[in-house]
Amino acid sequence: MAAPVRKGELLELHVDALAYGGSGVARSDGFVVFVRRGLPGDTVLARVTKVKRGFAEAVVERVLDPSVDRVQAPCPHFGACGGCRFQDYAYGRQLEAKHGQVRDALTRIARIVEPPLEPIVPAASQLHYRNKVEYSFTTTPDGPALGFHRAGRWDEVLPLDECLLTTEVGNRVRDVVRDWAREEGLPAYDQATQEGYLRHLVVREGRNTGQALVVLVTAAGERFDADYLIERLRAVPEVRSINWAVNDSPAEVTSLPTRLLWGTEWIEEEVLGLRFRIRPNAFLQTNTEMAARLYELARDAAALSGAETVYDLYCGTGTIGLALASGAAHVWGVEISEEAVACAIENAALNGVGNASFFAGNVGQSLEELQERAGPPDVVVVDPPRAGLAGKALRRAGGLRASRIVYVSCNPTTLAGDVKVLSEEFGYELVQCTPVDMFPHTPHIESVSLLRLAVT
Repeated sequence: MAAPVRKGELLELHVDALAYGGSGVARSDGFVVFVRRGLPGDTVLARVTKVKRGFAEAVVERVLDPSVDRVQAPCPHFGACGGCRFQDYAYGRQLEAKHGQVRDALTRIARIVEPPLEPIVPAASQLHYRNKVEYSFTTTPDGPALGFHRAGRWDEVLPLDECLLTTEVGNRVRDVVRDWAREEGLPAYDQATQEGYLRHLVVREGRNTGQALVVLVTAAGERFDADYLIERLRAVPEVRSINWAVNDSPAEVTSLPTRLLWGTEWIEEEVLGLRFRIRPNAFLQTNTEMAARLYELARDAAALSGAETVYDLYCGTGTIGLALASGAAHVWGVEISEEAVACAIENAALNGVGNASFFAGNVGQSLEELQERAGPPDVVVVDPPRAGLAGKALRRAGGLRASRIVYVSCNPTTLAGDVKVLSEEFGYELVQCTPVDMFPHTPHIESVSLLRLAVT
C-alpha cells in the first residue's frame, strides 16, 4: 500500500510528541510524520523530505500556531546551526520529554511494565557547559572563518560570531585562529570539492583548572608559520598546549595523530577531587559539571564497602574506575583503545591510586582472561558506546554473575535492549534507572542504571 504523502508535499500538521532523536511526531490521516524543528503542541506547515513504507520525514517551513512551550532561543545562530535543536523548547519540557523517552524505551523494548525510574537530574548549567568544541573552517568574503555545519548539511559550514555552549576562552581561541588564518592568507578546506587547506580547530578545556589545549587540523603539507601561530595563541593565557594534526583523507575526522607545536603534551581536569590528564584524543565527558554528577550516581549505585572486586568495562581513560577505587578492594579496567588505557594508567599514578589496574583489549574477548587473573567480580560497571554492549560482551558480562551491574548509558534504546537480555537470559533485575541531562538543548540522554542479580 502506497504512503498517503509524497516527497515535496506541503502538509499542515499538529505535533503531538517528541521522538527519541529530537524530531516532533505528527500524523497525516493516521500516517506518522517525523517533523524536524516541530515541538509538541505546534501546528506547522512542513515540507516532506523523505517517504518510507511506514513513516515520512518533514521539515518545518512555518509555525502556524506555536506551542505554549516555545520560548525565545538565546543563540542568534539558532535554526541555521545544526546544534542545540531545543533552545526554543522550555527547559522543563525538555527534561520531561527525555525522562519519557527513557521510560518508553524500557517499557517498549525491555518490556518492563513499570520501570523503576528516578527523576531526571537536570543540568547544572544550560549554556556554556561544553569543555570540548570542534569547529570547521569555511570560506567567507572576509576570508576563512570557523563554525559548525548548517542544519541538515554536510557540505556547508555556518560561520559563528559566538557559540553559547563553549566558554569565553573557547570563543576567544576561535577568533584568534580565524584572524591568524586571514593574516596568513590560508584557504579553508571545501568538503564538496576537497580543495583547500584549513580543516578543523579543536579546543579542549580543563574547566576546573583553567587550562586549554588547541589542535589545528589541516590537509597535507606544512603551509603555515608555526611560530606565528604559537605567538598568537599564547596571547590567550589559558592555552597550555598547541598541537597540529594532518587529515589527508576525505573523511571529516579530528581524532588523528598529533604533533606538539608548543607547551605540554596534556592539560588537566579535576573531577570529584581527582586529576585527569587530557591529551588531544583522550576521552572525557564533555560536560565537566555533569560528569561529576554521573560518576557520583555510579558510585552510589555500586554501593561499595571496601571489599569488592570491581570490573570497569569500556573504562576509557579510567575516570569512573578511579572514582570508585577508594571504596573497592581493587578495580580492573578493560578498554580496546591502547591510547586510552595508557591515559588510565597515567591517571591512576597521578592520583596515587594503587588499587586500580587497566588493560587494553576487546571487552568480549578479554573477560575470560581477566577473570583468571583477577578472580570473579562483585560489581561490574559498563559504560559502552552508543551501540550498547556488543553481543559477545553482553553475554559474557552477564555470565560473570556479579551481584550488581552498574550500567552507564548514552542511548536509552540500546540500554533497554541490553537490560532485556540481562534480565531474560541471566536473571538480573533492573532496580533503578536515573536519567541525567548532560547536554541541554540536544536530544542526547545519559543514564545510570543498577541491575541486581536475583538470588537463586
